Amino acid sequence: MESLVDQQRNKGLKFNYTFKEIIFIVLLVLCLSPWVSPPLALFLGLITAQTIGHPFIHLNQKATSILLQFSVVGLGFGMNIFSAIQAGKEGVIFTIFSIFGTLILGLSLGKFLKIEQKTSYLISAGTAICGGSAIAALSPVMQAKEKQISVAMGTVFILNSIALFIFPIIGHYFNLSQTQFGLWCAIAIHDTSSVVGAANKYGATALQIATTVKLTRALWIIPIAFATTFIFKNRSKKIKIPYFIGLFVLAMIANTFIPVVQGFSPFIVQIAKIGLTVTLFLIGAGLSRAVLKSVGIKPLIQGVILWAVIASVALFAIIHLA
Repeated sequence: MESLVDQQRNKGLKFNYTFKEIIFIVLLVLCLSPWVSPPLALFLGLITAQTIGHPFIHLNQKATSILLQFSVVGLGFGMNIFSAIQAGKEGVIFTIFSIFGTLILGLSLGKFLKIEQKTSYLISAGTAICGGSAIAALSPVMQAKEKQISVAMGTVFILNSIALFIFPIIGHYFNLSQTQFGLWCAIAIHDTSSVVGAANKYGATALQIATTVKLTRALWIIPIAFATTFIFKNRSKKIKIPYFIGLFVLAMIANTFIPVVQGFSPFIVQIAKIGLTVTLFLIGAGLSRAVLKSVGIKPLIQGVILWAVIASVALFAIIHLA
């Protein structure tokens, strides 16, 4: 039998846990409102992670993945397929050079800093292609351990959070056009969520170009995953193909050619933007102190140097060569 003191203590603990859930849900609902922008949602998530914590952390990764995919597909209903093709053509050369340049530089940095090979490879691939999506796709085929995955994910998400805030500021400082900024975002920001969030803040044209180029870039997960199976000598694992990119293309086609779809497309796009805002809140809420601490200084140094180089080179190329 529990003593009266123990019963009161257990009730108090139960109340505190319920209180955390209520606060978290209130903040989540707040992110559904028009008053919360994507950067603010990410900031609220970060504050939540450092204070009350994430009471549903075991569901976070799956929830953010599904919500992001639905949001990206929804954004496709606000785009024209012909404009998207043109944007893709403009970004293809930058994409090829930046992906392979980033991978080579990243692996070289990893060796120089004496970072464990698989961790270094995941950070490099996440920076080169599409952040957490690339890490999630490549980790099974290279048989990465949970610690290696969490370090790579933590590094990428920390830098993603910073990018969402500073990229629009840098873009305005250099007077980048929406086309230039959209292309720069797609190349230099790791994750699709932060790319879309930063581009959406910059303008509608920037959003269209950034989303299209980033998803075109994400398709490189497939050949890089095949190459990874040979590098790490593991040919038995299946490769996760990002099928939502195909749905994004179908959404663009429907919005371009079907008048009925064009009638309710703005509504779908608005819901998609809200979904993106909630996604960023959940990503921020997942960056707990434990996650930040687990990253370690050397992987973070690799990620920062790699990110700074690709962002600087891409910005120079877009301003002077594009």
